[in-house]
Amino acid sequence: MNTTHLSGYLLQKLHPVSLLAQLTKRHATGCLRVSAQTDTWSIHLENGKLTYATYSESLFDRLDNHLQRLSQKNTTVESATRSQMRLMFEAKNQNQSMLYADYQAICWLIKHKHITPNQAETLISELGKEVLATFLVLTAGNYEFSLDNTWDELPKFCHLDLQSLVESCQKQLRNRLNIQPEVNSSPLVRIGNTPNIQQFSPARKLENPDNSNYPNSQQLVKNRLYTIACIDDSQTVLNSIKIFLDDSKFSVVTINDPVKALMQILRSKPDLILLDVTMPNLDGYELCSLLRKHSGLKDTPIIMVTGRTGFIDKAKAKMVRSSGYLTKPFTQQELLKMVSKYMN
Repeated sequence: MNTTHLSGYLLQKLHPVSLLAQLTKRHATGCLRVSAQTDTWSIHLENGKLTYATYSESLFDRLDNHLQRLSQKNTTVESATRSQMRLMFEAKNQNQSMLYADYQAICWLIKHKHITPNQAETLISELGKEVLATFLVLTAGNYEFSLDNTWDELPKFCHLDLQSLVESCQKQLRNRLNIQPEVNSSPLVRIGNTPNIQQFSPARKLENPDNSNYPNSQQLVKNRLYTIACIDDSQTVLNSIKIFLDDSKFSVVTINDPVKALMQILRSKPDLILLDVTMPNLDGYELCSLLRKHSGLKDTPIIMVTGRTGFIDKAKAKMVRSSGYLTKPFTQQELLKMVSKYMN
């Protein structure tokens, strides 16, 4: 197995296609890491073949978008599954507590049989094309190519022809820019005069799922729209809860600032409050105690949402008169079961 090591240094100019062609020709094994301003790319190769490529901008939005497309052929990757995946892995990526969180999310989908290894190869190929399309338009940056023991320990689901992927990306870029290919051009020829990279990395909103078959939904009053307030400093958790709760049955109010939560809750008059325990400036226990002191909220169900499961934590929740305790990470079914328990 041949391994190529390239020293990392700041380049006045970067020629992505030439760099990839060099790695392919040398049958390189390792990870090419490229940084440009605040963005980073990681392109993993084994014997010159692509095993995975990722880009820091809108990382989990991009993965979710491609899973939605895969869902058209594979009904097991439902919105609830994708939301659960984000809840488990996106926060770890943001906190930098897990390396390659997006790839490990794909491994989790395969392990739990939401997708097959063959579907994973298709997914990685499509993700690779999108990542490479953003990489090919770079003109300057800092790069390093080296081995990574952590990556080597993860399972690999494909070894893709890098040259074919690059040529496909070049064709897409030419079509978007209405550029004609050069006559007698050789493979892996770099396109010039490309626009800003941000043009090729759009962030898309998560689609609202159709979750008409809620567990325990028979306990909810028909034709009643319940208002649920979610207080959490993590936007990932707020997004997941909003997706888990069908908008035909629930109006979800998301609040990411605990200090401003009281006024927003008084305005929205929720039927139930989901309250995170660990938040800056004002933790969930303190906020729950403040909410209970208001006459209009003394009987409103308040569910503490936390990763803490110790006896002391549950005792604290009881002392501030919380109604229930939901442990992270939770599934859609667990959330709905808790919500249904307190809806009259």
